[in-house]
Amino acid sequence: MKILIANRGEIALRVIRACRELGHSSVAIYSEPDRRSLHVLYANEAFPVGPAPSSESYLRIDRVIEVAKRCGADGIHPGYGFLAENADFADACAEAGIVFIGPSSSAIRAMGSKTESRTRMAAAGVPIVPGLQKPVESVEDLVSFARESGYPIMVKASAGGGGKGLRVVGDEESLRAAFERVSSEALAFFGDSAVYAEKALEAPRHIEVQVLGDKHGNIIHLGERECTLQRRHQKVIEECPSPVLDEETRAEIGEIAIRAARAVDYDSAGTIELLRASSGEFYFLEMNTRLQVEHPVTELVTGIDLVKEQIGIAFGERLTIRQQDVTMSGHAIEARIYAEDPFSGFAPSPGLIRNLMLPQGPGVRNDNGVYSGYEVPLHYDPMLSKLITWGKSRDEAIARMKRALGEYRVDGIQTTIPFYLRLMDDSDFRRGEFDTGTIDRMLDALTRASGVEEELRDVAIIVSAIRELENAERVQVDVRKDSAWRRSARLMSVSGRRP
Repeated sequence: MKILIANRGEIALRVIRACRELGHSSVAIYSEPDRRSLHVLYANEAFPVGPAPSSESYLRIDRVIEVAKRCGADGIHPGYGFLAENADFADACAEAGIVFIGPSSSAIRAMGSKTESRTRMAAAGVPIVPGLQKPVESVEDLVSFARESGYPIMVKASAGGGGKGLRVVGDEESLRAAFERVSSEALAFFGDSAVYAEKALEAPRHIEVQVLGDKHGNIIHLGERECTLQRRHQKVIEECPSPVLDEETRAEIGEIAIRAARAVDYDSAGTIELLRASSGEFYFLEMNTRLQVEHPVTELVTGIDLVKEQIGIAFGERLTIRQQDVTMSGHAIEARIYAEDPFSGFAPSPGLIRNLMLPQGPGVRNDNGVYSGYEVPLHYDPMLSKLITWGKSRDEAIARMKRALGEYRVDGIQTTIPFYLRLMDDSDFRRGEFDTGTIDRMLDALTRASGVEEELRDVAIIVSAIRELENAERVQVDVRKDSAWRRSARLMSVSGRRP
C-alpha cells in the first residue's frame, strides 16, 4: 500500500514512521523552501507541489491530487492543519478514487461550523456553552445578546478554530470594535466572516477527549487531555490525564464525547473539546475532525498508536480495541518547541540550525522535524518539534520534562525552551492549579530576561552580526560544505532507500 502525506514537518515524519511500521510505502510532498526538509528525506518518494506560500503549495487541492494520481497513492493522510479539515479535499480524494485518511466530508462540514455543531450537539443532549446558535447579522444582535446574558461574552468566528478569530468582551463600549476585528480575522483565516457569541465562562479549564470511531458503528474514547495552559488561546503545554479529574468524571465526559461523535456518525480519530466551568460543569466547545497536535500524550498513556488506527479505519478495518480494554497508565506531558524568542515577545526566530542535540533517556519522546544544518523558513508555523515525557506519576513526568529541556540544544536560533524551563518550576503549575488565563497573567514573570540572559543575548547579537558578515563575504560554515557523497550518505541513512 502507498500513502501520500499531505503535510510537512514533524507531523509528516510521524505519519511516515507509522507507514514504515505497517509496511506501507510513503510519499512526501514539499514546497520549494522545504526541498531539504527531514520529511522529504525520510519518505520513500517525494514530489514538489509549488512555491513557498501554502496557498500555492500545501493548500492546492488540485496539485496534491495530481501528485497522488501520478505516484499511484492508495490513500492520503492530511496530518493536521492545511487540508486536514477541508471537506472539499475529502470529496476530491473520493472523486479521484483515493482513500482520505480521516472522517467523512459530511462530518467535517457538520463540525466545521461552530453554530451548526452547537445546534447538533444541543439536539443530541450534549451540554453547550450558553449562547447563540446562528451567526449574527449585525453588531446590534450582539448587543441584545450581551444585555440579556450579561458581560463578559465571547465574540467568535463561526468557522475555523485553533484559537483564532475570538475576543472576550467585558463591556458594550468594546463590542463594536471586537465584532469588526473578529469578522475581519474570520474572513482572512477561514474565508468566512460570520461570527456569533457565547457567554464567557470565568476561569475555565480546557479539557478535551480523544475519540476513535470506525465505519462499523463502533466509537470509543481514550480519556482526556488537559490543555488549559494557553498563551493567547494557543495551547503551550498538554497533559494526559488531567490532574483534576477522577475516574467518575472521566467516564462522564467520555460518554459525552461518544454521544457528540455519534451525532455525526464519526469514523476516524477526533477530539471533543470541552470547557470545565469553575462550578465543575462541562460544556461542548468544538470538535477537531483530525489528529491533534498533542496526540502523543494519549499514545504514551494508553499505548494505542492513533495514526495506525486512523489508517486501518480509513481502509475499512474495525477498531483494534474495545472500550473496556482501554487503560491509562502513568502521566505524560508535551511541550511544543517553537523557533521563537520568548524574551522578545515570542518573535519568530527563523534561520540556520547550526547544531541540534535532542534529549534522550527514560520516558522521553521526540517528535522532531528538523536537523543540524536545516534552515527554518519564515513561511510556515514555527514549531520545530514536540518534546513529550512520561512518568509513573505527574511529578515524575514533570521532573523528566525539566531534565529533558535542560539537555535540549538548538544552536543558531532562539527557541521557547527557556520559557518551558521556568514554567516547570512554577508552583501553581506543579500543584495543577491553573485556568486558561494563567499563562497570560504570569507572562511577564516567565519571559523577563535575567541579567545573565541579557548578557547571553548581547553575545548572540554579536555572533549573529559576525555570521551575517561571513555570509556577505561568502565564507560558508561546515554544514554548507555539502557534497554529492554526503547527500547520498544522509539519504541512505535516514530513509532506508537509495538516492
